[in-house]
Amino acid sequence: MNYLVQASTDVGLTKATNQDSLCIKVMTINGSRVAFAALCDGMGGLAKGEVASATVIDALSQWAEDTLPILVASGNLSDHVLREQWEQIVSEQSKKIMAYGESIGIKLGTTVCAILLTDDRYYVLNVGDSRVYEVYDEVKVITRDQTLVQRELDSGMITPEQALNDPRRSILLQCVGASHNVYPDLFFGETKKDAVYFLCSDGFRHEISESEIFQAFNPSVLESTDAMKQNAEYLIELNKNRKETDNISVALVRTF
Repeated sequence: MNYLVQASTDVGLTKATNQDSLCIKVMTINGSRVAFAALCDGMGGLAKGEVASATVIDALSQWAEDTLPILVASGNLSDHVLREQWEQIVSEQSKKIMAYGESIGIKLGTTVCAILLTDDRYYVLNVGDSRVYEVYDEVKVITRDQTLVQRELDSGMITPEQALNDPRRSILLQCVGASHNVYPDLFFGETKKDAVYFLCSDGFRHEISESEIFQAFNPSVLESTDAMKQNAEYLIELNKNRKETDNISVALVRTF
């Protein structure tokens, strides 16, 4: 499998600081190519969200550089191993962020989502309400929001239409650094060729529709990094034109 990658981020209309952090990389290991991307959205209502998000991104990026090549080269890459290692990273970074906050008398936290793509399998990590999508013949959300609204939607207490505009939609059930115990969700599936996988902060998706996402991010139109950058920035500007106030970030991986 080969990959095209691109990432874009914008501070948005009202915030003084961009509290989103991300990384994206393609690596060749023993002749096989893998793609790894991670995105964190620091809590907008908490102090130093950018510190929390950067801390988790740094840890995941270091894992990708140091540990991932060993797993692939040794043939030990598996659902079980990835779950164990990613859960450990999230737990360790959450304790680190919480201890830092307590030492200076503030509360800080971040969401996290990540994807690892290999020739035949994808591995996805999620805590909070940043998302990972697959775009092939339709737009598919791989992750499931860890939010109060999603829980009420799952239980039938509200409808999908009510969920779209619920004022509580940003209330998280947990986040890294602000929850004493963090339980990441992991998702696994088959990597599709000629597909687009993307990660985004919640600021990227509130003001645009799935049909607009499909028009901009379907594989047939993302055949170069220039097209990826242009279309990502188009959707970011569309969000801002519709008065999205949050930081806005997206990381794209196109397989071919």
